[in-house]
Amino acid sequence: MTADLARRRTAVFVLFFVPGLTISSWVTRTPDVRDMLGASTAQMGLILFGLSVGSMAGILCSGALVARWGARLVVLAGTSAIAAGAALIGIGAAADADLGVALGLGLFGLGMGGGEVALNVEGAEVERLLGRSTMPAMHGFFSLGTVVGAVAGMCLTAVGFPVLVHLVTVAGVVLAALALVIRSVPSEVGRRTAAERREPGTARAAVWKDPTLLLIGCVILALAMAEGTANDWLPLVMVDGHGFDAALGSAVYAVFAAAMTVGRFAGGRFVDRFGRAAALCGSALVGAAGLALVIFVDNQAVAAAAAVLWGLGASLGFPVALSAAGDSGADSAARVALAATVGYVAFLVGPPSLGYLGEHFGLRHALILVLALVVAAVFATPAARSPRQAREAEPARG
Repeated sequence: MTADLARRRTAVFVLFFVPGLTISSWVTRTPDVRDMLGASTAQMGLILFGLSVGSMAGILCSGALVARWGARLVVLAGTSAIAAGAALIGIGAAADADLGVALGLGLFGLGMGGGEVALNVEGAEVERLLGRSTMPAMHGFFSLGTVVGAVAGMCLTAVGFPVLVHLVTVAGVVLAALALVIRSVPSEVGRRTAAERREPGTARAAVWKDPTLLLIGCVILALAMAEGTANDWLPLVMVDGHGFDAALGSAVYAVFAAAMTVGRFAGGRFVDRFGRAAALCGSALVGAAGLALVIFVDNQAVAAAAAVLWGLGASLGFPVALSAAGDSGADSAARVALAATVGYVAFLVGPPSLGYLGEHFGLRHALILVLALVVAAVFATPAARSPRQAREAEPARG
């Protein structure tokens, strides 16, 4: 490995880490923010809708922006928006302004959705140059960031540290990290010439008709919904649904984030040994078990332990299914973009839907919707088999 490539890999790890740090810092303070705003469960769902809208806007725009400007500029803009969004959330909460928090979440989501596509483009290029699988570890650094942020948020919640100071400090850390590593990302990665951008999009349109890819998208939708639901609602589920105090509710989220991290760093070997389809099927089954325990067992110890299963189950869904989507046929970039867009539908519809259901049936019972999606995903996971595995399965079926 050359020194330049080592720096690029380190930069990707850092750039995956800081969004995780930021989102968990926000999530662990959601009970405090909810109390500062005096918002109901349904109102919190609408506030969280800002995150969904921002994320979807970012994911839909990012591909074209990367093609025109390259991955580095999009990552720079996206990570800066994440930092600005975190600061605005804190300011909005301190000012008792629902709209300010929603706008901050929208800016944060815009940076996350836009920057993530560009960052995965750079990550895929680094993986290609390294000649070995590194995408699970890259996403593992995102989860590691969520663990660090969750532990810090839990401690700060316990001592009553001001939300505004907390989130503004996190924004400063993100900007400092960005300034240190962004120069290691080459400017030309992902950029296409003007002539290439004017090429007809027939091949890209064709991927929307591929049933295998659509099934993979369903798996991403379900497991992204499981992951996003925990990011949006897990502390409040523990507080309102299982009677934890705010600090312990944040601690359970930290447990979930730790399980996600372990699953992503350790999952690569499982994928290499058993294949993507088996990994995704196992993930869905484990995640479903965790969700079912949280929903149906009224016991705090069981709920906390179930967060481990929930985190392990959600850990491999996004990176492994995206890899399967890219390997499912021609025009890998278009396939990954489609799969990522389908996955982000979970972030768009999840918060308000669960908020509405939670207002009428309680947050624990609202999770039945997520559980049903994850169980259904089990039956779609065979679509994630590699082309070689699919060919080998043909005679067996005959």
